[in-house]
Amino acid sequence: MTAISAFALSTTLMGCSTSAPVANDAVKMDTSKTSEYSLKSGGPLSQHQSGLSMPKADLSFTILPDHKAIIGHAVLTLTTVKPTSTFSVDLDRVFNINGIELNGKPLSKSQYQNTNGELVITLTKPVQGMFTLDIQYDGKPRQAVRAPWDGGFDWKQTEQGKHWIATAVQGEGCDLFWPCIDQPHGEVAQMDIRISVPYDLVAASNGVLQSVTKNGDLTTYHWQTSSLHNTYAIALNIGPYGLLEEQYTSLYGNQYPIQFYHLKENQEQAQTLFDEIPTMIEFFEKVIGPYPFANEKMGVVETPHLGMEHQTINAYGNKYRKDEFGYDWLLHHEFAHEWFGNQLTNNDWDHMWLHEGFGTYMQPLYTQYLHGDIAYKAHLYKQRVNLVNKYPIVSNRSLSVEEVYDSETGPGGDIYSKGSLILHTLRELIGDDAFFAATRQLVYGTTDPKPGNFAPRFSDTNEFISLVNHHTGKDLSWFFDVYLFQASLPELIIEPTETGMTLSWLVENNKPFPMPLEVSINGEIKTYDLTDPKSIKIHPTDVVIFDPHSKVLRHLPHIERYREYLQAQREAFMKKQKNNN
Repeated sequence: MTAISAFALSTTLMGCSTSAPVANDAVKMDTSKTSEYSLKSGGPLSQHQSGLSMPKADLSFTILPDHKAIIGHAVLTLTTVKPTSTFSVDLDRVFNINGIELNGKPLSKSQYQNTNGELVITLTKPVQGMFTLDIQYDGKPRQAVRAPWDGGFDWKQTEQGKHWIATAVQGEGCDLFWPCIDQPHGEVAQMDIRISVPYDLVAASNGVLQSVTKNGDLTTYHWQTSSLHNTYAIALNIGPYGLLEEQYTSLYGNQYPIQFYHLKENQEQAQTLFDEIPTMIEFFEKVIGPYPFANEKMGVVETPHLGMEHQTINAYGNKYRKDEFGYDWLLHHEFAHEWFGNQLTNNDWDHMWLHEGFGTYMQPLYTQYLHGDIAYKAHLYKQRVNLVNKYPIVSNRSLSVEEVYDSETGPGGDIYSKGSLILHTLRELIGDDAFFAATRQLVYGTTDPKPGNFAPRFSDTNEFISLVNHHTGKDLSWFFDVYLFQASLPELIIEPTETGMTLSWLVENNKPFPMPLEVSINGEIKTYDLTDPKSIKIHPTDVVIFDPHSKVLRHLPHIERYREYLQAQREAFMKKQKNNN
């Protein structure tokens, strides 16, 4: 009997249960809903995971699309720095646990429990050093209502009625479908991922494809990765895929494959987009440095959701759109995360702007690379209208992903556009040499990265500040204090005088802000030091433009009025819709 028919039989006999046949000592869990614990990623570390790490994981999944269910088997290699009798991994409680073994020996059901999404293991004898944990589980994983903003499995069908499935779990975390340490530091150094799917579907995942094995009405795709991975960047993608592939030779001389798994009916559009990828990679190589995962692949997969930076298998669902800047921004943004997010990973989600701010700034930079300065400034101006400035970009507290991305509790979308504009302002202040040297060292740990001389690394905002100070030879803490650690933007105050005007900065909490400002008077540009208020002489007929090249991110009243106008329009529309209903 095949796995699919066995599952169908068990669900028929058990009514609404989602379980496959289970071991006699299986623990019956509350599968009603995902717990609050599992709906967060990061934040304070559980006491049961202190000193625990996971260098290796061997994951096997049987995907049952007709039931929107999976059968999972995880063999985890764990290490602990001190003897421990109680430890935990994270796994959504919606799954039935069918059996657990420690170093090959079965545990009794009294030795593990999962009431809230933290699978706690209690041993009769403590373990220390390296050991293996074997977990068999099954059930219906959380469905993503609005992937990728809502995490889980995205069960969809193509226009031809074929199953089209993807995982996206950045906000809620890896524990929605595999047992993990759901923290930034929970990255796994080596993974084997085996995905068994109906015979007419293809499974694309992280790393390098090792084998494809047919077994009755199932086909198993075995993927392997030997690079540190963000836990949320492990992804399953299943569909009726075709494959575009070419061998790419980098500017550094090394070679690696570019692979694009696309829906077969989109072959022509996929080929057009595929042809743009080498130019995107060349940009990153020139501006930042080598592609970090050349030992595996540069991968893209077409997904039913918009997109996500899944390492070496970037999710793409932008429907092959182009914008006014002549390229697909979504694909470029996800590629940026291979450098900012996957090679460089923040050590706490509070520093998520290092992923999203840099990732978003790469699009204006690419626009400048392709089309010059006017297009670059136009791209930045589009970002400027998005700023909310309600919460600081960095709170200096340990936060979960959702606390950061929720605009009611954290910076939300500001980590994207505001982060990008902060980087633009920094670049204008310190110059390209210092800016890109600091950025390169942040990403690689060296200013001279070459294939083979770096590894994925963790960092945070404080290291970036230190690198900027090092490469400029100046203390620029004042810059980051104002732009990152408080919400409001500096405001240029212009006070008329008998002979002209006095310029000064108004900054929240009266923090020092010695930001120089360019002023154009009748076309002549001068730079003024505004460490203290500065008086300048102006004739009534002079044409005066402050910051004529838009170098400084600052409060702009006309932008605020425009945002208020948009908000009023939205409220009027919602009111009209409500009245019509």
